[in-house]
Amino acid sequence: MKIDDLLKYFVPKETAFFPLFEEDAQILIKGAELLKDLVSTTDADDRDAFIARIKATETEGDRVTDKIFTQLNKSFITPFDREDIHELASSIDDVLDNINAASQRIRLYKPKTLTPEMYQVAEIISQVAHQVEIAVNGLSHPGKNREMIENACDEINLLENKADHVYNLAISKLFEEQKDTIELIKTKEIHQSLEKSVDKAEDVSDVIRTIMVKLA
Repeated sequence: MKIDDLLKYFVPKETAFFPLFEEDAQILIKGAELLKDLVSTTDADDRDAFIARIKATETEGDRVTDKIFTQLNKSFITPFDREDIHELASSIDDVLDNINAASQRIRLYKPKTLTPEMYQVAEIISQVAHQVEIAVNGLSHPGKNREMIENACDEINLLENKADHVYNLAISKLFEEQKDTIELIKTKEIHQSLEKSVDKAEDVSDVIRTIMVKLA
């Protein structure tokens, strides 16, 4: 047995990570809800306000991610593998980054309309964010919460498949109906950022599954 493995039996594990991950998940939910508000409004001033709030939320998420990395650097014994802590923080951050990227594309491109499918995917992102929170919150007691965590990860994967379906239909509809090439490109790129947000959420699920396998 390695000395690090032996020490884990006698040295208390650092528990400061759990409230940080829980805070990060709550920030992700906040960003996802703001995204829903953004794609459902037609008022230009409201749209600008939501975009600014999403950016502020993304910055808030970066701050928590940095705190997780700082805690990781100074912790001797961690609740699960260091690389998995780093990967989990990074993957949650990636989801929020792509939510912000989608909102910034809306700000820069100023499309004439936002499609109903954008709202559908934004709704899926919101549902995914809540499942991420469930899974992350369960990690503080992974044995007791194993079924809950696994169910949340399964739901994230199902939602990712649903988002892919909506995205594919949206792109097909876009090429059939949009005759303005510039508007087509703008809309397509916004859809891509939204779809990538869900893809990155599936990465969160994959990291959590890896953690659970190692803790089994």
